[in-house]
Amino acid sequence: MAPVRLRPGELARVLPPGGLVYVQGCSGESAVLNQAVMAAGDALGEMTFTGIFVSGLNRASYLANPRCRVDTFFLTPELRAAGDRVRFLPFCYADILSHLRRAPIAAALFPVAPPDGTGHCSFGPIVDFLADIWPRIPVRIAHVNPRMTATRGHAGIPWAELTAVIEDEGFDLPGMATGGSDPDTDAIARHIADIIPDGATIQTGLGKVPGALMRNLTGHRDLRIHSGLIGDGVLDLLEAGALAPGVAVKGGVAIGAPALYAAVGGEAFAFQGVSHTHATDVIARIPRFMAINSAIEVDLFGQAYAELTPKGLMSGPGGASDFARGARLSDGGLRIVALPSMARGVSRIVMPGAASGPVSLGRFDIDLVVTEQGVADLRGRDHGGRAAALIAIAAPDQRESLAREYSEFARRL
Repeated sequence: MAPVRLRPGELARVLPPGGLVYVQGCSGESAVLNQAVMAAGDALGEMTFTGIFVSGLNRASYLANPRCRVDTFFLTPELRAAGDRVRFLPFCYADILSHLRRAPIAAALFPVAPPDGTGHCSFGPIVDFLADIWPRIPVRIAHVNPRMTATRGHAGIPWAELTAVIEDEGFDLPGMATGGSDPDTDAIARHIADIIPDGATIQTGLGKVPGALMRNLTGHRDLRIHSGLIGDGVLDLLEAGALAPGVAVKGGVAIGAPALYAAVGGEAFAFQGVSHTHATDVIARIPRFMAINSAIEVDLFGQAYAELTPKGLMSGPGGASDFARGARLSDGGLRIVALPSMARGVSRIVMPGAASGPVSLGRFDIDLVVTEQGVADLRGRDHGGRAAALIAIAAPDQRESLAREYSEFARRL
């Protein structure tokens, strides 16, 4: 059965009243669908929207009327400003997927590429949760975006399975800069690059350190990427011939510049759902899996904190804990946490009990901590050995005070 063709102003008539609606956010957020939601206003009634909304990338609130609500797993400034109309769920990715599978989602709003020769519409480079949950969502409303690049890895959704479509001239996928660097970032990246062997598979996120790391890996060979997020840095590896032949880059979502979105249709790329990208058993079968994630602070027990900023909570643990579980079981795998030793004049290597927010990665989830000062190998060490290794990579002018405070603290252990 062919889907109903809608004009944007007709969206309210196909959305189930009072329901929970999954919105494709991240780099797949459709301006056409968002504008249709906001224009529907009071006609939507009491409705809750949910999805992956990324700070700096997704600025819409979806609060089309005073009775609308949002359930979110990341807090953007726009959603934070909405106060108690937004419910923040601080879950890791495996738990987000479990939650969405159980939730009574009545409808989904998402963009797709035009149908291919088999009648399937690709989700493009934003497959993540939608790949796993769309079959159990009864109402599926797609913006057919001719500017979206079809990708390999996941078949997408059959045209006949769509409830309704809005066909539009399309929009370029929203992007954000994922590069930039500074001397400390470059030093951190060099330390990590020295650890990674040829033939490794890398997981990392977005930001200055991942971008600098990719630039420092261009001399490596036979590398692969298996990650929830893929940024512009993979293009450096691709152009340098550092990637393994065939499908070398597997991910759930790409976020970056237009050049990245143009490249993701190539043979080196494949996109899968969270049930594959973040699955412990999948990762465990990948040899030399390098899970590389950032933190805001690391305490002297070797616990990482990555969720609370000076502006408040921004996320749950994301995918870091999922990848750490898989890397622990990988033959030759490593779990690496990267951060500067200082930021805004404050030490980021801190005493136990002095860090802010919840623990994002526990002391059994981390093998190596890297700052611009060097690498702390925490494997096989007792409490004192772990603290000493971390103090050695703290900022030089912080080491004496950290050692003194830890010596006093250790008397209680």
